[in-house]
Amino acid sequence: MARVPRPSRLLHPATGTVLADTLEIPRTFLGRGIGLMFRSRLEPGQAMLIDPCNGIHMLFMRFPIDALFLDRQDRVKKIYERVAPWIGVVWLVLGARKVVELPAGTLGPLKLKPGDQMELA
Repeated sequence: MARVPRPSRLLHPATGTVLADTLEIPRTFLGRGIGLMFRSRLEPGQAMLIDPCNGIHMLFMRFPIDALFLDRQDRVKKIYERVAPWIGVVWLVLGARKVVELPAGTLGPLKLKPGDQMELA
């Protein structure tokens, strides 16, 4: 059985913009649950892809993030900018299959909207 390659970056094909050239993907349930907790920051160009996921919390987070929720076809379902550490929460995004957590301020300049196609490559 052939192994499916894991994506290593996130881009917006319509503009050619690379949002993350380093994409961390937790492999286990525990890794997805811990996510970015306890870290001091997320560098520009870095992101975490959590799949499956349709909601996030910011407990034990030290920094704000942008959260990009995608469906199974990698189309934008919902965008959350500057989700606050400790108090931020996204309970449920209907139709979302995965979330990409990015450094705060990454998504603003792109003006993404629901339905926009993203590419995990």
